[in-house]
Amino acid sequence: MLAAPPAPRFAFGWASLVYALCTLSLAYPALAGKFLVNPHSDQYIAGYAFREFAASTLRATGHFPLWNPYLFGGMPYIAAMHGDIFYPTFLLRMVMPTDVAMTWGFIIHVFLSGLFTYGFLRALGYSFYGSLIGGIAYMMSGQIASYVSPGHDGKLFVSALFPLALWILYRGIRQGKAWSWGAFALIIGLCVLSPHPQLLQYTLLASGAYALFLAFTTLDGITIPRADAIKRLAAALVAVIVGLAIGAVQYLPVREYVSWSPRAGGLADYRIATSYAWNPEELINVYLPQFSGMLNNYWGRNGIHLHSDYVGAIVLVLAGAAFIGLRSDPRRKHIIFWSIALLVSLLWSLGSATPFYRIPYAIIPGTKYFRAPATIFFVGTLAIALLACVGTERFLQGRVSRRYLIGWLIASAAIALLASVGGLSSIAETFAEESQIDRVHANNAAVIAGALRSLAFVALVVSLGLALLHGRISTIAAAYAVAALMAIDLWSVERIYWMFSPLAKVVYASDSIVEMLKAEPQPVRVLAVPFQEMPQPDPFLAGDALMTHRIRDVLGYHGNQLGRYNELTGATSDLQRAFTPNVLQLTNTKYLLTNVPELPFLPNITLAKGPVRNASGDVVYLYRLNADNPYAWLTPIAVKAPDDQVLATLLNQRFDVKRAALFDTSANVTATTGVQTLPAPLSVTTSVRHYEPGKVQIDLSAPAPAGASLVVSENFYPGWNVTVDGKPARTGRVDYTFIGVELPAGARSVELNFTSPTYQRGKAMTWFAIALGLLMLGAGSWRDRRRLG
Repeated sequence: MLAAPPAPRFAFGWASLVYALCTLSLAYPALAGKFLVNPHSDQYIAGYAFREFAASTLRATGHFPLWNPYLFGGMPYIAAMHGDIFYPTFLLRMVMPTDVAMTWGFIIHVFLSGLFTYGFLRALGYSFYGSLIGGIAYMMSGQIASYVSPGHDGKLFVSALFPLALWILYRGIRQGKAWSWGAFALIIGLCVLSPHPQLLQYTLLASGAYALFLAFTTLDGITIPRADAIKRLAAALVAVIVGLAIGAVQYLPVREYVSWSPRAGGLADYRIATSYAWNPEELINVYLPQFSGMLNNYWGRNGIHLHSDYVGAIVLVLAGAAFIGLRSDPRRKHIIFWSIALLVSLLWSLGSATPFYRIPYAIIPGTKYFRAPATIFFVGTLAIALLACVGTERFLQGRVSRRYLIGWLIASAAIALLASVGGLSSIAETFAEESQIDRVHANNAAVIAGALRSLAFVALVVSLGLALLHGRISTIAAAYAVAALMAIDLWSVERIYWMFSPLAKVVYASDSIVEMLKAEPQPVRVLAVPFQEMPQPDPFLAGDALMTHRIRDVLGYHGNQLGRYNELTGATSDLQRAFTPNVLQLTNTKYLLTNVPELPFLPNITLAKGPVRNASGDVVYLYRLNADNPYAWLTPIAVKAPDDQVLATLLNQRFDVKRAALFDTSANVTATTGVQTLPAPLSVTTSVRHYEPGKVQIDLSAPAPAGASLVVSENFYPGWNVTVDGKPARTGRVDYTFIGVELPAGARSVELNFTSPTYQRGKAMTWFAIALGLLMLGAGSWRDRRRLG
């Protein structure tokens, strides 16, 4: 057996340099000022608008915005979730332009995912070179490195923090470091603030299982006394509670919002909850990423596939070698634990393809609110990275047999041969839907090239292994060669997912239509809908680009908008509702923005501007609705009715929304009963004197008559406070989803302000929990030093 190469001086610094180089091999266009988004990225479609709004508000006012009025009739900014509002990356947006900060937020966390994995593996006692390669295997895997393609920064943040959490757990439970519990609390707090509740759940589950393993398993010949084990587990639990409390500023408002969201009560059924699972036929992507088609060439059953499943050919060779000589390995229990974690995460990822997912779906709280069970596989990826670390040590010690290496070479050659004769494409045809068969055929050349590529990397690492066995290369040279080959192997695939665009000032540039809309003296909404298919998503027509110009969109792109607004407008069910006269009036719609030159099916509209080529390169047209759809209006009477009756009435085009305000039955307003005939609309009109997110001042053209109500085209949500002529007024949810105000006789001025007591309570809890976490960290460090001294 060959001697393991020693770690170099300044090992952590050298590892950091390697991970920085790996990261920059993917991210180097950022150095030239490019923006890490692509037309299919959530950040391109919506994420930039969310973050730019918060950053500009924070710079201008010193506080975070509480209300977003620009999408889907308005929604609470914090409760509805708009990305990493409170995660430390928001600080980057205070010192950098938002697009630059977003780009570097991704880059920094890819780097940290490798560095934290290295630290975790070194803490377990693995060698420098094994740990170095394990870090590369994790950070450059498809599961981690390709998060940038769909723009899933929250997933990346939690995935990067996961190995750090395990590292700190090991310090606390196995080594009894008291400072670790404060550190662990702060790490969990960061995971909560990411904010990605699904990956937070998976992190807590995996960390909990690992904590139990560390506490009650004999490792390295050492058994922790049961009393100490229980005390350390209790400390870990306290740390988790403190960490969850750190996230109160985000999740107290979210908890309040759940019953208002589209997912109130959970997802509709098990089928939806298991959508975006990992299809079994696509497991081959871990070795041959081209099999199911990459990005636009994807033919699989999930419809879209913007990330990579590639684990790495060399990573798989090394991970398999971890099981060579397992019985004599002093750390075999760690290998077994993470092998089980890999199996569980794989079964979980497969969703409804196996019966296994029924278990967590039935017993684990919160699971019914999530879809995409495949997102758990960051846990499996870390397990594979650990196995690759172990396999690397076997490899460098000369314990990987010639037979094992040749076996991999033969298997890879067989896959390449099968691909070359069309066998893999034939297999793909048996799984693909009929409409995707042409795409399978078009992907055949890529499958062949991909199989040959994987074969080449397997052949290179096999040749390296054979050279090492025959003493033709030193162990240190072999170690760096393996690291380089692995990085190149993974880079050659993952680089495709790192797509850059020009800076935001170019991507979301204004045009004559945008300037016309910005010049509107009164608040209006624009219904942006692409009637003609576009070659790629246009954020002005199917995203939130209008929000970057502070233009209110009837729809937009979010995913967690108020559920009742969804139902009224048909945003997720029957979009034709949005074009009905009553809904157009209720939503304050004055303009229609689209990409077709004529709209013969829509009466009473006039072309206001166009054709205009927008920043996305699409030719668009702006139509004006020839109807009076003001931001607010008066009704002569108020009526209370159940939601189902209110919705049906509003969708009945014989009903005039200006003749009665239809309040929720629980609204604290005085309502008229026994109405047989609706009175005529009032002649009193309104004008908006001041409008900003969460604060509106409205003037009436004449004193309000007795019994009148004001309907405001802004979604109702707890936290709206209304005064009429400076005095508190009664309010309630009206016309299914909007703000209704009971007007006293003679009223002339109305002011609305949005506040969030839940946010204020959460903020206080967060600051207290952060202080407590820091106190635990400091007190633990003092205790450890005292014990050692």
